[in-house]
Amino acid sequence: MARNIIFNLIKQEERRQKQKIGLIPSENNVSPAVAKALASCLSNKYSEGYPGARYYEGSQIVDQIENLAIERIKKLFKVPYVNVQPYSGSPANGAVEFAILQNGETMMGLQLACGGHLTHGHPKVTFSGRFFKSVQYGVGKDGKIDFLALRKLALEHKPKLLIAGNTAYPFELDFAKFAEIADEIGAYLLADISHITGLVVAGAHISPVPYADVIMSTTHKTFRGPRGAMIMVTDKGLQKDERLAEKIQKAVFPALQGGPHNATTAAIAIAAEEALQPAFKKYGKKIKKNAKVLAEALKKEGLKLVGDGTETHLMIIDYSEVAPGMGGMISKAMDVAGIYANKNTVPNEKGSPMFPSGVRIGTPLVTTRGMGEEEMKQIAKWIARVSEHVWKTYTLPLDNEQKKYFLQEYMKKIEKDLTLVKIFDEVKRMTQNFPLFKDDKGVI
Repeated sequence: MARNIIFNLIKQEERRQKQKIGLIPSENNVSPAVAKALASCLSNKYSEGYPGARYYEGSQIVDQIENLAIERIKKLFKVPYVNVQPYSGSPANGAVEFAILQNGETMMGLQLACGGHLTHGHPKVTFSGRFFKSVQYGVGKDGKIDFLALRKLALEHKPKLLIAGNTAYPFELDFAKFAEIADEIGAYLLADISHITGLVVAGAHISPVPYADVIMSTTHKTFRGPRGAMIMVTDKGLQKDERLAEKIQKAVFPALQGGPHNATTAAIAIAAEEALQPAFKKYGKKIKKNAKVLAEALKKEGLKLVGDGTETHLMIIDYSEVAPGMGGMISKAMDVAGIYANKNTVPNEKGSPMFPSGVRIGTPLVTTRGMGEEEMKQIAKWIARVSEHVWKTYTLPLDNEQKKYFLQEYMKKIEKDLTLVKIFDEVKRMTQNFPLFKDDKGVI
């Protein structure tokens, strides 16, 4: 039957995930309980609206589920308002921006090349950069946010919304400094903690709750839930505008979205309950510890990191000095060798978004699988072997047209590259000892 084709592909994907080492910082493995909720009958129900005010009948049970998710997250973060209906991080950021800003008003966010997100005002190609006036701040030579330059920009442009968040920024976000600048100019402060939520819950990263007006987070990544998002309004935010929660509520629905995904809502409720347990705090702290060990091991292998390290769960390997523009080539070779990550730009990029000079890696997923310090050191050795092999064996053409044809031939060559195939065999011997999900009591 035709559906067997899909189930066979799912099996192949499961095998890929088991055999390979996942280092994409925005990916994680969910618990069996979260997975079970996602595959439940809740996907059959349409429930446009909010609990107690739906546009469809038969929503009594999904109301209870959504209220449970909200109450658990309120308890987890100690905030007065939570919305769990956003489909993912980008529409959630869009909802916050639409709630606070009018078309053409000014917002500020971290530049994409410096570790920011597309929805933090990246110009021209995103809604955040097209519907609003976007001012982008950057980082200094040390790879860290330059708060003196940020303040100068803020005083000059007076943004109505300041975003503190990251997607490829490896250092702790100083929410207190962001709040000081936002308060000075009367701006709202949005903390996008999508990447660091699990660290915040574990006490391994400063919490934005005392400083931000609004907090947005995806519910996957370090939170280890389903692919969804949540928006929180803090007491500080409600003091600034008592209607702020109402504005966000209306921005999510009906302004930007239709009915929520009830199976995802249930899975968020389960992930929130898991995050309330002591074991999750151990997990969040281990993510950060693994990242530090991996970063130090990579440096010992001779690889350069943006900012010379990490204070979170992720880091960017910077090849701009030895192999500019070859980040994508190295990430593809890593995948062949059984270690998947993603290409990424670096500050002062010498290449381009399509041919960047960096590779972004992180430790949430490998930590979920139960890997520790010794595995991080071995992973660093494999990455170093792949990296050196690629930049010594392959040369990226300078001409853009030639690059396209080169990449096609390159992909064919690396699939049969004996050095990469040998490393994959070594990787598989390690990964067979680590299930996709392991809690503090063992395999689940």
